[in-house]
Amino acid sequence: MRELREDHDMGQKEVAAYLEIDQRSYSRYETGVNKLPVDRLVRLCDLYHVSADYLLGRKQEK
Repeated sequence: MRELREDHDMGQKEVAAYLEIDQRSYSRYETGVNKLPVDRLVRLCDLYHVSADYLLGRKQEK
């Protein structure tokens, strides 16, 4: 998730605002401390224009 965020020139605060959560919560998803809920996974896929499999590391192709 970090690489995608950085590839899109976004900070954690920007992505957190898009997801309507605070930056600390987003940071925990990005570092793997907390599991990413499905609704937020879908929103991140839409934001980055990638598949859920790609975002979850199950597939190399976006």
